[in-house]
Formats: sequence, C-alpha cells, structure tokens
Amino acid sequence: MDKRGPIITISGLVLVLVSLSIAISVVPSNLSGTNMMVSSLFEEMFDEITNEILIEAGDSQFVTYSTLSSDVSLLWGIQIIDYVSGDKLSIKISNIFGDDYGEFIQDEPIFFQMLEISQSDTLNLEIQNLGTRDVSVIAVFSEDPENSDVFSNPNSTTMNMVLPLAISGILLIIGFITMIIGIIIILVDLKNNQNNKRNYWDLFPSDQICL
Repeated sequence: MDKRGPIITISGLVLVLVSLSIAISVVPSNLSGTNMMVSSLFEEMFDEITNEILIEAGDSQFVTYSTLSSDVSLLWGIQIIDYVSGDKLSIKISNIFGDDYGEFIQDEPIFFQMLEISQSDTLNLEIQNLGTRDVSVIAVFSEDPENSDVFSNPNSTTMNMVLPLAISGILLIIGFITMIIGIIIILVDLKNNQNNKRNYWDLFPSDQICL
C-alpha cells in the first residue's frame, strides 16, 4: 500500500500535538493564574476599566466616560461576570447634552461596539438588567485602539499569550485538515488495491486454472 496516506496523517497528528503543547505552555494551569492574565490583557488593551458593578434583575446602573480628545474611534465593551444562559442587558448611550448614540442589546458574555466621536464628549451608559437574576458587569473603554502599541510591545501580555494562542489555533486547524486528507488518501488507496486485486483474479477465472 502507498505510504503517502499514513505519512500525511502522521504529519497532521504532529501538528495537532505541537498546537496543543503551545496552548498548554501559554495558558496557566490554575484558574487564578488565568484570571490574572485576562486582567492584564484587559489593562493593556483598554484605557479605562470600571470596577465590578452589581445590577439587580430589572434595575439599571449608570457608567460615565469622558473622551480624552476629539475625532476618535471609541471602542467600548461590557463583560458579564460569571455569565449564564439567559442573562440579558440593554445599554443605552447618550451624552451630557442628551444626544442619543443608540441602544444595544447584549445576551452574551462580552459585547463590544465602536463609536465615532467627533468632538470631546462625556458619554453616559445606562445599563439595564433585562434578565431574571442579578449580574455583575465591568465596562471597558479604549480610544483609537488601532493605534495602540499593545502589539508592538514584545513584553506585553498580548504578545506573550494571544499571539501564541493564535498560532496554536492555526496549527490545530491545519493539523486536523491534514489528518483528514491523509485518512481520505488511505481509504482511496485501500479501495484501489482491492479493485486491482479483483481485476487481477478476473484475468484468471477459477475454472481455467489447471493444476
């Protein structure tokens, strides 16, 4: 049987193992270590991070953020701590002059949105808990995130964790695809070998074989 199928399959398996080893080496084994790395990542990526805000079911809480400059792209986000299915928030954004920046519905653990701010402004976020249980949230803000130096700093958490995890994910995908291709080739080769054997014996019918 042709060896190309097993070789390709083994190559894919090696890529998967390398991917998993990279992920294991980057992510801390204990929960507290993981939480610290996520917190560090948030601190590097955002200009401001609020403390945890408890919002009882049906109630609202307000968060205020003042932009540092004009003509900025403001990335803001809300994270629901210990999210469970069914949690739901409504976020209404306006400024001190009453101008409406829109209303957003969040039914997932983390929600991000970009706003274009033409002049220095103070934004008010009214966060209403539409779910049936009390939730704790944090709000994050970053002005012009595309100009952030978080990816250019080799000692940042992003470079130390996110980039290796991205590489690990790419290797994992390539590895699985390679393994699938190898298995398909093995099956095709097996079928071809069986057909070749069948064709060979068809050339020599049993009733024509003389001892």
